[in-house]
Amino acid sequence: MSMYKELFESLYAHYWQRIYRLALGYVNDADWAKGIAQETFVNVWNQLPKFRADSGYGTWIYRIAVNICLRQIERSKKVMSDESKIRQSKSVEEEYKETNTQILYQAISELSEMNRIIISLTLEGVDQKQIADVTGLTHANVRTRVHRIKEELYQKLNNYGK
Repeated sequence: MSMYKELFESLYAHYWQRIYRLALGYVNDADWAKGIAQETFVNVWNQLPKFRADSGYGTWIYRIAVNICLRQIERSKKVMSDESKIRQSKSVEEEYKETNTQILYQAISELSEMNRIIISLTLEGVDQKQIADVTGLTHANVRTRVHRIKEELYQKLNNYGK
């Protein structure tokens, strides 16, 4: 197992912030996002010896994170009260200290599950072909969705200002 330690540390250093921001865009809660990132890297550590390079490490790690996000959202399909929404917004605000970022994450959190994943990966600079590999969609479908998601977010952000 120790021969994987150096590789794991390298992957962790390279992908931790990206996975955290992906989860944050998905759940819009800083503590929850940290938990998802932790769970992702526990899985990476446990599965690293079995990793076959069918895809790159990045695609593999994003796929693990996306699956955890989807599972956690399924588990917590309960309706949140307004008070907990406000509390979550504040934790994101404290984490980022930028109103624009908070508003963007709020807008992203209102998208459908798949669109949240796609735009969060896009914001991380993941190329559309890799997003297609992570999500199981075609490259053309991802390209079309990214365009539509950007339009939808643009509309949401304009409406927040009113």
